[in-house]
Amino acid sequence: MTVSDRLRELDVTLPGVATPAGAYVPAVRSGSLVFTAGQLPFVDGTLAATGKVGAEVTVDDAAGLARLCGLNALAAVDALVGIDSVVKVVKVTGFVASAPGFSQQPAVIDGVSALLGEVFGTEGAHARSAVGVAELPSGAPVEVEMVVEVR
Repeated sequence: MTVSDRLRELDVTLPGVATPAGAYVPAVRSGSLVFTAGQLPFVDGTLAATGKVGAEVTVDDAAGLARLCGLNALAAVDALVGIDSVVKVVKVTGFVASAPGFSQQPAVIDGVSALLGEVFGTEGAHARSAVGVAELPSGAPVEVEMVVEVR
């Protein structure tokens, strides 16, 4: 089964690639690796939510936003090399705009990790960092970047 087949089976449609907010590209290939730029939880060009996790945004809502970020990252990979070229998810880095005292960043980034497991199975298991930050671009609660191995 291809990754495209699995996405159809899950009834998941990759969004269009988010327009870069600066002087960078959504994804770059170097050898057998594709590195994505940080992806925000955009839906049709609009942030799905703003605010700090642990204040205006709940952990569960933020995990859903992390999933959106993951879909946007996969869309960037798809546009560059085709989603069926992915053989392994290598690394995910998640940034969580955190209210003071908030320390559940891993639970938030589990949203994207769960998505990758659903889509890629064992090849979706990855190394990961979940980092709390004071602010993210445009007031986004979550940002995700990833590295995938491709054929």
